[in-house]
Amino acid sequence: MTSTPERLQGTIALVTGAGHGIGRACAERLAAEGAQVVVTDLEPDAAHATAEALPGSARHLALGMDVTDRASVDGAVGRAADQLGGLDVVVNVAGGDLPHGPFEEIGDEFWSALLDLNLVGVARVCRAALPLLRRSGRNPAIVTVSSVNGLVPLGSEPYSAAKAGLTALTANLARDLGPAGVRVNAVAPGTIRTRVWEDQEGGAERMLPLYPLGRVGEPADIAAAVAFLASADAAWITGHVLPVDGGLLLSRPAV
Repeated sequence: MTSTPERLQGTIALVTGAGHGIGRACAERLAAEGAQVVVTDLEPDAAHATAEALPGSARHLALGMDVTDRASVDGAVGRAADQLGGLDVVVNVAGGDLPHGPFEEIGDEFWSALLDLNLVGVARVCRAALPLLRRSGRNPAIVTVSSVNGLVPLGSEPYSAAKAGLTALTANLARDLGPAGVRVNAVAPGTIRTRVWEDQEGGAERMLPLYPLGRVGEPADIAAAVAFLASADAAWITGHVLPVDGGLLLSRPAV
């Protein structure tokens, strides 16, 4: 899908986890469609590198943000509002899984850490941004990057449980915020070629047999779906999780 330069013109969009991979691709796509982007990442240097590479780099803002730290989230959102004057779109990308053993060996601390990063962190960002989104007059939207792991049983119980929680969070926020004109949706990627696969034997390509379309996904595939859901082209869509999965769920239908 090619970008539409005018589609997000005048929009201020905050992207979490935008220093690498899917988050960086989302920042690039939103900027290409006219948005002024607040690029946030746990690694401030990575956030700045992304922002500097965006078209019209001086228009954008790079900030360090740790989604597991309330003060960090509130501070970054507040600074974005102060410097850019508001916020119209929030794209939640920050998250991820960590190596672990069998289910019965996964301790409470690991569960808490994965849920905090992948589920509670999204809630923190949404909570901090909501006063700004409610005041936005530019089709305000929240788009969260979830995972097919939250729709079908594909392993990694803590990560999958957190992503499944995002489905419920998305639906509840969509219902609650609809009267304020704030849309809330999510995308559920399949296997995407990002740096997490670099140290794994066979890389992302070892997952090819699962995909009817004959390839694994690229970060740009997810960014295209995010940009659509963030734009007025999706003005009557809220409360949904859109699989962007190369056909993976054809053999594993979501329940």
